[in-house]
Amino acid sequence: MIYGYARCSTNESKQDINRQIKELKAAGADEVIFEYEHGDARTKKELNMLLELAQAGDTIIALEVSRLSRSTQQLCEIIDTIREKRLRLVIVGSITIDCRDGKADPMSEAFLQMAGVFSQLELAMIRTRV
Repeated sequence: MIYGYARCSTNESKQDINRQIKELKAAGADEVIFEYEHGDARTKKELNMLLELAQAGDTIIALEVSRLSRSTQQLCEIIDTIREKRLRLVIVGSITIDCRDGKADPMSEAFLQMAGVFSQLELAMIRTRV
């Protein structure tokens, strides 16, 4: 099964999530899970549900690392879950981590973690401006 995950950080009156859903379906998602949430991983109920629902061999796709997490720590926890559950994580047009054999390519994992660092930096800069 290929699951897409879409997230917007504000409510539907301020952001339209449909672009993400369309792009995820075009990228091959059989089902798209989405939510409007900007909090930490504990508040991302749909993402947590998706990570629990996914079975070994499944794929989770997202359009950007920042849709999954804006925290390097949270992203590392997601990567651990991907590895433990033997899933494949695809950031469309960017990075793929295939843990279906129980391990991740070290270079791909490092690039994903670096993308997470930049996502966290971007959020900090946005918060500073606001």
